[in-house]
Amino acid sequence: MAIHLAVAMRVIAMGMTSVIRYVFTRTTTLIITKRAACWSLFIMALTGLSTAAFTVFAADTASSHFAANSNSNSNSNSNSGSSDAIKSDVSHIQAPISKTIVTTIQQTWQLNLLKEALRRSDSGYQVQQMSTQMNQKRKVEEALAGTVDVFWSMTSKELEETVLPVRIPLFKGLLGNRLLIIRKADETRFANVKTMADFRQLKAGQNRYWPDATILEANGLPVITSYQYTNLYPMLEGGRFDYLALGAQEIGEELASHPDPALKVDSHILLQYRSPAYFFVSPKRPELAAAILAGLESMVSDGSFDEMFNRELKIEQLYREAKFEQRVIIRLDTPDLSPLTPIERKELWLDLFSMQGAK
Repeated sequence: MAIHLAVAMRVIAMGMTSVIRYVFTRTTTLIITKRAACWSLFIMALTGLSTAAFTVFAADTASSHFAANSNSNSNSNSNSGSSDAIKSDVSHIQAPISKTIVTTIQQTWQLNLLKEALRRSDSGYQVQQMSTQMNQKRKVEEALAGTVDVFWSMTSKELEETVLPVRIPLFKGLLGNRLLIIRKADETRFANVKTMADFRQLKAGQNRYWPDATILEANGLPVITSYQYTNLYPMLEGGRFDYLALGAQEIGEELASHPDPALKVDSHILLQYRSPAYFFVSPKRPELAAAILAGLESMVSDGSFDEMFNRELKIEQLYREAKFEQRVIIRLDTPDLSPLTPIERKELWLDLFSMQGAK
């Protein structure tokens, strides 16, 4: 409204009302591109409006003009064609791309990486965190609706076909190297596991919405699921299942946030499968996905991705404490892994998948 008022005052002051009416009438007979150029240059020169302000003004003006003339009794074919062209112009006017992005990401590493990637892309985006807790299914729904612009998740073929994946593994494959939270009373039982057949005697606990549940089931492992992640800890302690597998980089912090004197991190087994985690972007924001990818590729290229990854996730300390090579490795297939997974790009992965492990 303020824009319209400002334009009207300047036009009246200059005595140009009739001229504008004439220009608008004449330019409706031009082809779309010429008409848009003529009209925009005239108004912007006359009023001093910015490009963004003019877009809003032009949309309202054209819409009003068509509405006023749609009830007329004119049978002129040329006028009808002009009105249709105005309709087409207005329908293609788009709002400026938002520079504010909404994310569900709360974790330090993923959030810092997102911000640095956006800074590298020179995009001017500002990150706004949502405080609402969401499960995986809800995040996808909100991304499809455009309420959430970006979240992170372990990938699956279905997820990559639903929202936009940025295929740079956030944890360099570390998320697929899983350690186990077990009951302390079962420590000897786990220490006796030597083969896949031994491991299949144990029941896993998983969040139903996580892709891990599908991977474990596809490999013939018994799985008990819950729709609430926090329910898994009392279920494990109560004997509903035997272990909870979490990424090596997160398991210590996760157990500390759900303290239970009956539980511990197993020191014997490494459960391993290819399960990259990506940033996923709303299909409504393809330009955002491109900006994040450009920033991440820049970081990978100059080595700053690895430097930041090693520092923030304390990788050297993790290797010392986890003792990966001294563990029995249970390797699983990932049947739902997208063929577009960049496995051949060695710079994107840790070397854990080549380990032999304990015999």
